[in-house]
Amino acid sequence: MIGNAPQRVLRDAREVLGCALLAPDGMIGRVTDFYLDDEVWVIRYLIVETGEGAGRRKVLIMPVVLGQPDWAAKLLPVTITREQVLGSPDIDTDKPVSRQQEMGYRGYYGYGKYWGGGGLFGAASYPDILQAGLLPEPSGAADRADDPHLRSGNVLMRYYVHASDGDIGHVSGFIIDDHSWAIRHLVVQTGNWWPGNQVLVAPEWIDGVNWADCMIMLDRTRQAVRDAPPYDAAVPSVGMPAGFPLSGKDHHAL
Repeated sequence: MIGNAPQRVLRDAREVLGCALLAPDGMIGRVTDFYLDDEVWVIRYLIVETGEGAGRRKVLIMPVVLGQPDWAAKLLPVTITREQVLGSPDIDTDKPVSRQQEMGYRGYYGYGKYWGGGGLFGAASYPDILQAGLLPEPSGAADRADDPHLRSGNVLMRYYVHASDGDIGHVSGFIIDDHSWAIRHLVVQTGNWWPGNQVLVAPEWIDGVNWADCMIMLDRTRQAVRDAPPYDAAVPSVGMPAGFPLSGKDHHAL
């Protein structure tokens, strides 16, 4: 699969929650949340709860180690071992993850840097290419102590959405490309101004995020949001051929 352009499928990110991770040497745990990068809007880590009782803890798993998912069985195979995960560095997933902590994880597993390089994963568009070590270390991607811009998907699904001319509603989900793990759309549940609707909003429409007020600001009007593609949770995921327009800006005139 590495280096090819496989069929893409757009999925509701909530399908990932509850999936079990299966290593070559046994079951690791289940996905309870994910961290997304709010600069380029891609899932960086799955948050996986492992163990039982007093031995229970949460660990970070990068998409680079995922094999071919079995979505019907809610099973995500991984190339790392259960023993590796159990010995991985502790990270408090209830607090912001620092770049230093990321570098500790990177060093432990031998991951390449995803920051720098101009792509979603270093210079690559897909995580499996980064894992395979087919790309050089991105130039200018020094190990810095800056903000990695990682945000909890579960938390963001409670954020309000504000258009340039008024409130819209709140985020109720994310639509992801299940190969690149990029966020292609935010699912927005509209409020009292247009009750009972869900629409798809592209990350390119986001003008900024007010973390203190838990609000995402768009550079589009309410009417532009009303004209956005509707979201119907009853419609199953659809295979998307290579080259198919995947982001909202491809569907609307700006």
